[in-house]
Amino acid sequence: MSADQIILKGMQFYGFHGVNPEERAMGQPYVVDLTVEMNLTVAGISDMLEDTVSYTHLYRVVKDVMEGESKNLLEATAHSITQRILDEFPVLAVRLRVQKLRPPIRGSVIDYAAVDVYRSRD
Repeated sequence: MSADQIILKGMQFYGFHGVNPEERAMGQPYVVDLTVEMNLTVAGISDMLEDTVSYTHLYRVVKDVMEGESKNLLEATAHSITQRILDEFPVLAVRLRVQKLRPPIRGSVIDYAAVDVYRSRD
C-alpha cells in the first residue's frame, strides 16, 4: 500500500464464526486490523470530516460483520468486510487481518490463526 492510509488496529469482537458447531454455539474472541488506502490531501487541507472517511463508520462495518451472521470461514468474513467497505466508501484499497484467538487446533498452542486480505478497486 503506497497511498495515504486510515488505520484501525486491534479492534476486538466476540463472534460466532467457524466450521465447528462449538464455535458457532459458544463463540470466541477475534482481533481485526483494518487499513484503507485513499488520498487524504483534501482532508488534510480542509480539516473537514466530509473530505475523508470517518473511522467510526469503518469500525461500524467491521463490527456489523464480526458480530453479525455466522460465517464458516475467516476468508468469507474478511471478504464480507472488505467488499462492504469498497461498496460504501470512496477508498482505493482495503487491507484486513482477522485473527481468531482460540482456533480449534487440538494438541497445539498458537497465538492465533488469521487471514490477511488485500482488495483494491483495480
